[in-house]
Amino acid sequence: MRLVLFLFLFISSFTLAQVTPKPAQRDPYLQNPVKNQPQKSKPGEKVHIKNADEISKDTKYDGNRYLTGNVIIEHQGSILSADEVVMYDEENFVKAIGNAKLVNSDGSVITSSEMEYDGNTQKGVARKNVVLTDVKGTIIKTETMYYDRVSNQAYFNTGGTINDGKSTTYAKSATYFLTTRTIDLTGRVKIVDKDYTLEGDNVVQNQNTNIVTINGYTVITNNKNPKNRIVTDKGTHNMNTKESFLTKNSRIYYNDKILTGDEMYYNQLNGFGKATGNVTLDDPLEKRYMKGGYGEIYEKKDSSMMTKEPYAVKIFEKDSLYFAAEKILSYQKPDTADITKKKSYLRAFKKARIYKSNAQGRADSIAFNETDGIMHMYTDPILWSGEKQVTGDKVEAYFNAKTENIDSLKVIGNGFAIAKVDSLNLLDEFHQVKGKLMTVYYEGPDIKEIKVIGNAEAITYADEFNKKTKVNDRIGVNVSLCGIIGALFDQRQLQIISCSIGAVAKTYPMSQISPAQKKFEDFNWNTKDRIRKWQDILVDSPNYEEIKYEPNDGLYNKVQEEAEKEKAKEEAKKPKRVRK
Repeated sequence: MRLVLFLFLFISSFTLAQVTPKPAQRDPYLQNPVKNQPQKSKPGEKVHIKNADEISKDTKYDGNRYLTGNVIIEHQGSILSADEVVMYDEENFVKAIGNAKLVNSDGSVITSSEMEYDGNTQKGVARKNVVLTDVKGTIIKTETMYYDRVSNQAYFNTGGTINDGKSTTYAKSATYFLTTRTIDLTGRVKIVDKDYTLEGDNVVQNQNTNIVTINGYTVITNNKNPKNRIVTDKGTHNMNTKESFLTKNSRIYYNDKILTGDEMYYNQLNGFGKATGNVTLDDPLEKRYMKGGYGEIYEKKDSSMMTKEPYAVKIFEKDSLYFAAEKILSYQKPDTADITKKKSYLRAFKKARIYKSNAQGRADSIAFNETDGIMHMYTDPILWSGEKQVTGDKVEAYFNAKTENIDSLKVIGNGFAIAKVDSLNLLDEFHQVKGKLMTVYYEGPDIKEIKVIGNAEAITYADEFNKKTKVNDRIGVNVSLCGIIGALFDQRQLQIISCSIGAVAKTYPMSQISPAQKKFEDFNWNTKDRIRKWQDILVDSPNYEEIKYEPNDGLYNKVQEEAEKEKAKEEAKKPKRVRK
C-alpha cells in the first residue's frame, strides 16, 4: 500500500513538473505585436532575479515560476520588489503582487498593490493605490498607471492627483514626461494652490518651471475673491510668479471690471495687466466701457489707461456720452465725505472729443467726475449744443443724473457764446454774448439762459411780429456793453433781459450797421471741426467743408451806395481849381 502511494505521488509530481507554462494574461497596453507569440529577448535584456527567499513552480500560476519573500528583480538598471513575483520566463515578463515597488534608473519610484512589467518593451502597468514619486518630489497618485521606461513616460486615465509641494492637480487623465518633467493633462483639470485655482480642459504643466500651458477653455480664480478671475482658451500661466500670457478669447475680471483683448498679460500678485489688439475694458457698475488698440490696468490702484485710437462710452438709459482722445484714463478714489464709498473719474488727454446728442465738444483735455456728473474741459475748449456754440479758457459742464442732460455750464475766462439766429437759413446772422465769467443754463436738451459777469458784451438781432404778414420783421441789431448781462433764448431769439453796471446799449437799424459791427473781433464760429455724429470723435477732426453763409447787408449796402452818390454829387458841385 505504501509503495502504491509513493508511486502515485512521484508520478503526480513528475507530471506537474512537466506542465507547459501558459502565457501571461496581459493588460491590453502590454499586448505583444504578434498575438500569443512571445517576443525574443536580446542577450542582456532578460529580467534578473536578484533575491528571493523561495522560488516555486506549480499549478498556482499555470506552471510559471513565482518568487516569494524579499523578492528583488533587476532589469536595465531598475529594481522591482514585491511580496510575490510571477516570472513568465519565455516572455521576459513579470507580475508583481503585494507592495510592489519599482525604482527606476532615473531615481523615480512607482509603488502599487500590483504591477506588470514587460522586459522586452520596458513597459509596465501599476494598479491599486498607485503612487509615482519623481526625483524632485512631485507625487502622482492614481488607481491605474501605465509607464514606458524607454520614452520615460507615465500615463493614467482613471483620475488622479499630482502634488509638487506648492500645488495639487486633479485630472481625469495625464501623461507625465519624466525627462522634461512636463505633464500633459486632458479632460477636466483643476490645479489648486493656496491663492488660486486653475480649471481647464487641456493643459500642460511643467514641473521644472511651474508654467502651465493652456490649450482649451480655462479659468484661473482668486481663492479669496472668486469674482477676480482669468478666462482664456490659449496661453500660459506661471504658478510661481502668477503671470499669465493670454492669446485667444481671453478675459480678465477684476474689481467688477472686465478686460479683453487679442493678446494680454496679467500679473495676479501686483495687479498689473495689459492688452493689445481689439481691447475693451468694461465697467458694468459704472455703466461705462473703453475701447482701443492698447490698454493697461492697475488693480491695486483701481485705475486703467487706453491708447491707440481709444474711445469710451458712458452708458445712459436714453442718450449715451462718448469720449475720444490720444489717451484715456479711468480711476476711482475714496470719497472725502465718506471713505467707505468711491468716486469714479475719467480723463481724456490730447485732442479730446465728446459726443452726446444734445452736446458735442472738443478740448486739449477733458476730466469727468462720473459720480458727481461734473466735466472739466481745458485748453481751447469748444462746446456745441444745437446751433449754439460756447468757447472760453475753461469750460465746466454739470450733468443731471436723473435727466441725463447737462444742467448748466460755467465758462471761466473769455467766455463766448454764439447762436445762429435762424438755423433754417444760411444767412450770416449770429447772436453773440461774451465776457470774463459766463454761466449757461439748459432747459431740457437746449440752452435757455446765459449770464455773463465782467466786461459783458452782446450782439443780438431784434425782430418784431407783423400781425398783417404773420411773420417777424427785422428791426435791427442790438449792441450791449454791461458789467453784467442776463440773456434768454426764446425759440430763435436771444433777448437781453438784464444789462447792469455801466450799461450802454444801442439798436442799429439794418441800414446803419456795417458787416464788421455785426461780429465781435474774435468771432470763431466753427463748422469744419464740429462733431455731428458719434463716429466723428474717432478722428482728430471730421474736417467737414466749411459752411458758407450769405451776407444780409442789402439795406446797408444800398444806403452806402446812395451816400456815395450824394457825396459824389456834392464833390461835383464844388469849383475845381485849374493850375495856370
